[in-house]
Amino acid sequence: MRLDISYDGTDFTGWARQPGLRTVQGVLEESLSKVQREPIQLTVAGRTDAGVHAQGQVAHFDTRTAVDGARLVHRLARFLPKDVRVKDVRLVPPEFDARFSAIRRHYAYRLTTAPYGAEPLQARHIVPCRPGVDLEAMRAASRKLLGLHDFAAFCRRREGATTIRELQRFEWERDGELLTAYVSADAFCWSMVRSLVGGVLAVGEGRRTPEWIGGLLNERERASAVTVAPAHGLSLIAVDYPADAELAARNAQTREVRSVPGPSGSAAAQGCCGD
Repeated sequence: MRLDISYDGTDFTGWARQPGLRTVQGVLEESLSKVQREPIQLTVAGRTDAGVHAQGQVAHFDTRTAVDGARLVHRLARFLPKDVRVKDVRLVPPEFDARFSAIRRHYAYRLTTAPYGAEPLQARHIVPCRPGVDLEAMRAASRKLLGLHDFAAFCRRREGATTIRELQRFEWERDGELLTAYVSADAFCWSMVRSLVGGVLAVGEGRRTPEWIGGLLNERERASAVTVAPAHGLSLIAVDYPADAELAARNAQTREVRSVPGPSGSAAAQGCCGD
């Protein structure tokens, strides 16, 4: 069963279940297990960090029991706290895997240049930044990061996890004092989106150059000069999946070892794809 989920991450210690802590996975599995009257374990498209929000999170669970999706959505609306909602539940093929079947994930990061900061009703989801940032410089810096690269400089190290990713979109839009970064990739490593935004914001504030941020792609360890942007500006807005007939092939492809050309033309290989 596929679940489409949204949540305000402010009061959660991230997605992943942790003993003694309030997490999105923990709250959902507890409610689902009560409603279904069987132990439910969720597999998720992307394990968001503490404070990160989601409008388009996807998870799945396996069950031998027949499930009425519409009825389950209605019942969960009564069981779940107000900061997490299951918007849709539907039957999917056995090959569907919320994590490994995903083609790409889409995030949005929201900033405000208003001199007074974020509006009170938006303060949990929008991060204040310096007025007068150079948006064109930020766009130029973002373009330098597109493509298949080792993003080790922008990722917190996780043992056994790859930092090779294909960054497919990194664009900035302005609506008055609101700046929104749209970031899409086949997958993301730990804190990658927030590090990308933090690095590009340093360019927009004139503290760094677009060439500096492009040069970070040659690093093989996390760069201490890159500031991680605050969690509450980030939201997972969508996850893309292939047609049902292509799910099994996608699962196999996601698990393949990938490589990127090194400085001398040699390939650096890492296992795929994580979150």
